[in-house]
Amino acid sequence: MSLDWIYYGISWILLRWHALWDTIGIPDGPVLGTNWSWILSIVFLVVTLRVILFPVFVKQIKSQRAMQALQPKVKELQEKHKGDRETLQKEMMELYRVEKANPLMGCLPMFLQIPVFLGLFHVLRRLSPEKDPTLYGWTAEQFHSATHSALFTAPLPAKFGSSPAELAALNAGSGATVKVIAGVLVLIMMATTYLTSRQMILKTGWAEDPQQKMIQRLMLYGIPLSLLVSGSLFPIGVVIYWVTNNLFSLAQQQWVLRKFPPPQMAGRSGASSARPAAGATGKSGPKNPVQPAARGLFGRKQAAPEPQSPVVDTKALAPKPGAKPVNPKKGARPANKPKG
Repeated sequence: MSLDWIYYGISWILLRWHALWDTIGIPDGPVLGTNWSWILSIVFLVVTLRVILFPVFVKQIKSQRAMQALQPKVKELQEKHKGDRETLQKEMMELYRVEKANPLMGCLPMFLQIPVFLGLFHVLRRLSPEKDPTLYGWTAEQFHSATHSALFTAPLPAKFGSSPAELAALNAGSGATVKVIAGVLVLIMMATTYLTSRQMILKTGWAEDPQQKMIQRLMLYGIPLSLLVSGSLFPIGVVIYWVTNNLFSLAQQQWVLRKFPPPQMAGRSGASSARPAAGATGKSGPKNPVQPAARGLFGRKQAAPEPQSPVVDTKALAPKPGAKPVNPKKGARPANKPKG
């Protein structure tokens, strides 16, 4: 199946943003060795696509919440069918079907962005003087401008593994500069990819389902490590796209997790807020009024007070004026003599 429709779509969005920056007055020529109009076009290509995919991201969050709610049932099935992996998988698939939960929905936004990534990779890889400049809706002027665009003198179509002939065709001043810029961007790409997965796992916790847990481990460790090798094949413009996409994901996830905290976070916050209330009122009944005075007087937490004897009305037991005082019992504190 031809992917030309993806290449036309990516090119159209990229060129519309570039035209906007030209209209605003952002120079197309290099400033500090960087063609900012093309850099911003790639950045806002990410923004455009993430806005379009936002409803899918919301569905991803709802699916993750549904999977978290099913964790107690999943754990019961794991205990029930311990050692029988085939039966366990069948029971879990039936549970997901009945509860209308999809364990793969959490990866859907990433899967939908793969064609976009491949389209941008293809479009930027074509930025070379020997290619047809008018393909996918480009004009010769736009193609020439993009071909010679750079980030700190490193051409956007260049990559860490570019050959000397490829760098010469792109008018790259120094192959070492390209490798340094591309290498730093690849490391940032790996770090932000790891942080994006780690942020979600720390907030929601590791899944009980072995299949879900395997996917989490793959996203947390496997994908960032694979970028160490594959990143050397990506044009610098593609790496900029990936890093921007990761930063957008970090901000978007942080906003969603604050606004709609997962069950684990809500339970923790409820427990922490309930602790002081329990300490203030005690396990049952109102708190003892004597205890705060003892704490304030000695400056330390006192042991729990012993059961107190019934309250006695000392005024009723005091001798009446003119009556002969009664000797107190041995060991008891003598009562004060009333004034005559």
